[in-house]
Amino acid sequence: MELSSILKPEAVRVLSAASSKKRLFQEIADVSEAALGLDAQIVVDGLLERESLGPTGVGHGVALPHARMAELESVSGVFVMLEKPIDFGSVDRQPVDIAFALFAPEEAGVDHLKALALVSRTLRDTSVCAKLRANPDPVKLYAILTEAQSMQAA
Repeated sequence: MELSSILKPEAVRVLSAASSKKRLFQEIADVSEAALGLDAQIVVDGLLERESLGPTGVGHGVALPHARMAELESVSGVFVMLEKPIDFGSVDRQPVDIAFALFAPEEAGVDHLKALALVSRTLRDTSVCAKLRANPDPVKLYAILTEAQSMQAA
């Protein structure tokens, strides 16, 4: 599984308006609707439902919100970079400025877990996150993310 198969270039955005976790989820939902054809309200509801089980802020300014979507056929993602970090209830109590939302079909099973592991591994790399934070341009962000994985595989 490769990040380029999960993440489309048009699903990468830099956000300036997200001021809370709920607002961030709405922004992610809007990107999901435009780039992936998902219903924005269903996306928000799915992300909030998953978040109610425990925060998806994994630390070091990174969040990996995720949800299952009946209308999807394959695992898809949305990557957002926040101009101003927000409180996310992360495990390390650090505010979040990088969020990679994953959406999986209801019956995705192991593919959902593989995608989550892949994204987690990529964003656990501090040099990748430093490059992302230094290049707040969607085209560059997409290149860094997809390049990072091929570098890890080498």
